[in-house]
Amino acid sequence: MTSTPTPTGLIDVHAHFVTDSYVAAARSAGVEHPGGMPGWPSWSVEQHLDLMDRSGIEKSYLSISSPGVHFGDDGAARSLAREVNEFGAGVPAERPQRFGHFASLPLPDVEGSLAEVAHALDVLGADGVAVETNHHGVYLGDPRFEPLWEDLDRRGALVFVHPTSPPNADDVSLGRPRPMLEFLFDTARTAGDLLLRGVLTRYPRIRWVLTHGGGALPLLADRIDLFSTVFGGSDKVAPSALDQLGRLWYDMAGTPFPRQIPALDAAFGTERLLYGSDYCWTPAAGALAQVQSVDSAAQPSATDTWRDLTTRNAHRLFAA
Repeated sequence: MTSTPTPTGLIDVHAHFVTDSYVAAARSAGVEHPGGMPGWPSWSVEQHLDLMDRSGIEKSYLSISSPGVHFGDDGAARSLAREVNEFGAGVPAERPQRFGHFASLPLPDVEGSLAEVAHALDVLGADGVAVETNHHGVYLGDPRFEPLWEDLDRRGALVFVHPTSPPNADDVSLGRPRPMLEFLFDTARTAGDLLLRGVLTRYPRIRWVLTHGGGALPLLADRIDLFSTVFGGSDKVAPSALDQLGRLWYDMAGTPFPRQIPALDAAFGTERLLYGSDYCWTPAAGALAQVQSVDSAAQPSATDTWRDLTTRNAHRLFAA
């Protein structure tokens, strides 16, 4: 009798935590319904480990999700970033085999963010940093962020780019939760900004990770490439837009099958595809259903599963 092989453990690069004090700070700033969602999720190490064990997730890299830590005051944002980063680093310190951590930065405060990068990476040993697609309307290609990218490039750092609400979100979201549509467009918007302003070529050592299969980016990549090469009045990019965007990393949080990951594969391939659950903002039942969809989808090859592929890619990413 042959035994069934044990499935490869997933490496979850898109996993979130909240703390009571973080939620209290957000609520004090008037954020009761973040991103137009009904409310704030709950989280604990024990709940997270239970979800991981039930779904075959070997390790999760924790980060703070949208709306980040800056609610309008630089000093308060610096303090809150330090607080959540100290907490976030403490979880993998106790369980290094199960958890990692991406540190929050108090952007758009660049000076404060540079200080927090040094503390998070040099003192706390964070695995990378997490930023939002825009910070109070300032997108990631903005020249104001150049000192930060220069520092992170020097370090060869991992930068996890999480979507958030765009400027004037109430006008464009039409009363719907922003993660449904607007987050996916904002990922494409900030990726295009990084590309067209030359950030990706100036800072090639940064390991950028985009979420949700790049959002709308796979469907827009050819159009961005067209406008950057054929039509006048747009930024010229070299290497091509498709080449540069194909060098980024992408997670499969959200609804990976049957359409999201095939679209990403068609645009950029799967050599830099990673697994992401989006727990705890995605409830446990949703995260479990998503893993089931990954396991039941047509697999990438006769000898490779999506678990094998994404975990192998994750090991490459973190070894870089």
